[in-house]
Amino acid sequence: MKISIVQFNPAWKAPAANRNSLQKLLDPVPETDLLVLPEMFSTGFVTDPAGAAEKDGESLRFMQETAARRSCSVAGSLAVEEEGAFFNRFYFVYPDGREVHYDKHHLFTFGGEHRTFTPGDKPVVAEFRGVRFLLQVCYDLRFPVFSRNRLLPDGKALYDAALYVASWPDVRSEAWDTLLRARAIENQCFLAGVNRVGEDPGNRYSGHSVVLGPKGQVLSGCAEYREEVVTCELKMQDLLAYRNQFPVLQDAD
Repeated sequence: MKISIVQFNPAWKAPAANRNSLQKLLDPVPETDLLVLPEMFSTGFVTDPAGAAEKDGESLRFMQETAARRSCSVAGSLAVEEEGAFFNRFYFVYPDGREVHYDKHHLFTFGGEHRTFTPGDKPVVAEFRGVRFLLQVCYDLRFPVFSRNRLLPDGKALYDAALYVASWPDVRSEAWDTLLRARAIENQCFLAGVNRVGEDPGNRYSGHSVVLGPKGQVLSGCAEYREEVVTCELKMQDLLAYRNQFPVLQDAD
């Protein structure tokens, strides 16, 4: 499984411009199985979504067209308006156009996200090409119980890889780095943390996008403060061998 993390600088509340910029950034990316985009990649992190959140489906269609053209899946979050309610919605789009989505559960009260967005009520796992991906958004990273991996009745783990898409400011980069490693280690999973770069009206972003292995080791990562796409291979045989050798999940609460 090849996964490509897309560290991107979205223009403020400019979906069409951001789709065009992303297209140029993605064009030279080699063949991959999964492209992962940051949180609210089409608008930047808006907490006043009226007039900015998408209800025409254009950015979702962009994801679907990209997935079909490249024969891969595309994942990332959008500010979405649906029947008068707003959601920070993390889409996982398949090559055939199907999608599953997760609505961010832990809304960022410090930034006012809870005043305008509706939270999701449960985690979501998407399966693709033999790998099960847990979908998580930014602030969810601070709440380990919600993302806890566990063994299913068939003896397999609930998920193999966790995807965290984010707009995580550079003043808290150390927390980002530390918590990503903790989530990978405690859940014995691959983990991709995909953060934006650039600036918005309130914050500056350094990226620190990374792919981690189940021991918390860095498999690949992006340079600080720079738009970049990095591709990494997730070797399921290595993950399963490690879980069998050191079966932590069977002792979980």
